[in-house]
Amino acid sequence: MFDLLISPFIEFSFMRRALVGCFALALGATPIGIFLMLRRMSLMGDAMAHAILPGAAFGYLVSGLSVGAMTVGGVVAGLTVAILSGVVARVTVLREDASLAAFYLISLALGVLIVSISGNSIDLLHVLFGSVLALDNITLLLIASITTITAIAMSLIYRPLVMECVDAGYLRSVSGLSPVAHFGFLVLVVINLVGGFHALGTLMAVGIMILPAAAARFWARNIGSMLLTAVVMALLAGYVGLLLSYYVGVPSGPAIILVLGFIYLFSILFARDGVITQRLRATRHLEA
Repeated sequence: MFDLLISPFIEFSFMRRALVGCFALALGATPIGIFLMLRRMSLMGDAMAHAILPGAAFGYLVSGLSVGAMTVGGVVAGLTVAILSGVVARVTVLREDASLAAFYLISLALGVLIVSISGNSIDLLHVLFGSVLALDNITLLLIASITTITAIAMSLIYRPLVMECVDAGYLRSVSGLSPVAHFGFLVLVVINLVGGFHALGTLMAVGIMILPAAAARFWARNIGSMLLTAVVMALLAGYVGLLLSYYVGVPSGPAIILVLGFIYLFSILFARDGVITQRLRATRHLEA
């Protein structure tokens, strides 16, 4: 049994690289998901994941499947959409969520069009759904670098970021760090989505951010515990998803996200604040 759990990673280097990539994403992207959820910006993460597509597609058009070109293009496109949606929300009557939705839909359509015109269906699937089993050393270095930058930046803006989640108005009134925390956090969202894009594609990169964060909310009551719980869930999902991909023969990216989905559904039902647990607790209280 033990051999079944570790032999794929011992025998095949591509499985080891995929596992390292998943672990790096779990350590970098998943904490970002916690703050997206606490700031009620979970759907913004999904929108931004689609917004990076035209930049990545343009990088592909210029240099093919070049990690550097697609990364730079994705970061530029993501930040452009984030800035434009904010500007439109401030100078018009349109709210930021509606503005962001409009820009991300335009970005998604433009990105799919670029890839479809310049490549073939295989290239389009690679961009949309990623290929975690095809990670090379350069891509791993990129993902690890993004994770390192995220860890350093989060340690610097952690306190104002937590305060902004609790009361953004109070933070703005007592400190000048509110814009730094807000825009610094948006940059972290974009670069982590770009890192996740290389492994899971633009359509599912946000999954490793939001699903473990949402599941952890049922088990933990403070931010520190939520961060730890979500990261552990993401690490476990990456490992189990890769094993499922190897033994069952299913695509690795969707397998990882579906494992996270199972963890989320299990948490809804059986966690400390889950539906079934609360009903059992209420029943015992009435019987007592």
